[in-house]
Amino acid sequence: MQSWSTPSPALLPAQPDRLRLMDTASGALQHPGTSEEASLYVCGITPYDATHLGHANTYVSFDLLHRYWRACGYPVRYVQNVTDVDDPLLERAEATGMDWRELAQDQTQLFRTDMQALNVLAPDHYVGATETVDWVAETVTRLVENGTAYAVPGQGEDPDGDIYFDIAAAESATDWTLGSISGMSPEQMAEVFPERGGDPQRPGKRSPLDPLLWRAARPGEPSWAGGSLGEGRPGWHIECSAIARRLLPVPFSVQGGGSDLTFPHHEFSAAHATAVDGRPLAHTFVHAGMVALDGEKMSKSKGNLVLVSNLLREGADPAAIRTALLSQHYRADWEWTDQSLPDASARLERWRAALTEEQPGDGEQLLQSLHHALSHDLDAPAALVELDRWADGAQARDRQDSSPVSDAQLSVSTVVDSLLGIRLTD
Repeated sequence: MQSWSTPSPALLPAQPDRLRLMDTASGALQHPGTSEEASLYVCGITPYDATHLGHANTYVSFDLLHRYWRACGYPVRYVQNVTDVDDPLLERAEATGMDWRELAQDQTQLFRTDMQALNVLAPDHYVGATETVDWVAETVTRLVENGTAYAVPGQGEDPDGDIYFDIAAAESATDWTLGSISGMSPEQMAEVFPERGGDPQRPGKRSPLDPLLWRAARPGEPSWAGGSLGEGRPGWHIECSAIARRLLPVPFSVQGGGSDLTFPHHEFSAAHATAVDGRPLAHTFVHAGMVALDGEKMSKSKGNLVLVSNLLREGADPAAIRTALLSQHYRADWEWTDQSLPDASARLERWRAALTEEQPGDGEQLLQSLHHALSHDLDAPAALVELDRWADGAQARDRQDSSPVSDAQLSVSTVVDSLLGIRLTD
């Protein structure tokens, strides 16, 4: 699948890697395990509706991590998927009378356009679920063969051939335990599981929390050949697990996504990978907070959305949208208000105005202060405060003492664009 096009940021003088990220699994700040190379998997969209600010918040947050690593001089391997076949997509396509493939293509293209506008660096691999069915079928087959997956007999409208992950068998065979990523209690999982795509009431399952790996073909649904599994299509969690294991080193540095993916999605993606060969999927699990509107988390199901494409169509500066998002710590749950964009726009204009008073050496000093702030759990709000301080100091200078910055020197606009992804100049 084609990604989007974003200009590569300017190479900065390599900075020391002092990064500490909050690992959801351990609940502690830790280095994400990078050595010679950094590797990142961020769960992508299910393309049945437009990109809202909750999505944008997640992808801008992990773009900040991508840029931090680049500033440290690391090569970065970044993978993002697109769940371009799943129940919500099929349901929306049926409700709107569209072909599900056309709907997926349209919404994926809109997402690309939004990410390009927000200056989010494109992943190295942008992979659709429909492109990787063979990888999933191979992985599920191995799980069946080693006893950590099983077939559920058909009942009613459900045919034979649905394959489920056996939590108890996986816990016995590996070091993985249920709740090791999310930290949730069984009672909490039981409450959340059906709200996030689970089917605890499915007859024939060994445990209500066992997740679907392979959905046997149903009339009117898309399906693919699955070898010994029969015709069908991938479950959700196994999709990301199979893609990540195929395209990244295992364990890779960071598994990222919104906090609503911690359970069941990341819990089971990691479990599936470990059950295949005993190796953990990722070194560190990092989750971005939720964005609310009118007191409730933005979600497609509730319809309380602020769409990136609408803001852009109304004339919003993409750099101001990005500034508004980075004004909040990536792990925070926060609320978008009518004042969020005007406040960010005013802040952005103050930084741009200060460029006329920039002095030689400002870029180098600002690079160090921004990088230092980001080293502590990607503290973007603290980094923006450092940018405020620079702008206030620049505008307070005596114009008679100012010296122009030469092309050979590191400029503030280059530092801010490369490290924060905020464009201060055209």
